[in-house]
Amino acid sequence: MTDSSEKVVEIFTDGACSGNPGPGGYGSLIRYGEVTKEISGCERQTTNNRMEMMAVIEALRHLKRSCNVIVTTDSQYVVKGMTHWIHGWIKKNWRNSQKKPVLNQDLWQEMLRLSRPHQIRWKWVKGHHGHLENERCDHLAREALGKCKP
Repeated sequence: MTDSSEKVVEIFTDGACSGNPGPGGYGSLIRYGEVTKEISGCERQTTNNRMEMMAVIEALRHLKRSCNVIVTTDSQYVVKGMTHWIHGWIKKNWRNSQKKPVLNQDLWQEMLRLSRPHQIRWKWVKGHHGHLENERCDHLAREALGKCKP
């Protein structure tokens, strides 16, 4: 029998946008052992990248203590941002390689803040290729998006 303190929190996320920018939605699924929670939301004027990020942020906000986490997303922007680019952006005072301000800095900073208490492994999956949880998050994101369309 496995000690519950050894369990990993699994987070699956996806974002969607109708137009880019345009109305957008996000969906997240949090799984801890046998318990699963679904989260979704929308914004009337946003981008797909922001919705991909909000899906992760909102899921991380639901974690109440330090955890081992696997975040699975179909967004290379999120995975590369959190595993590669963010360290350089911080060193360069939130400037990118072209010395311009980093896009979505507000959300990167919030994701970083929410990530700090946890041990997170970032995992990319190809979207729309039958990954059960990714497909569910896509459905949640599109359903939320529909509620924000004018």
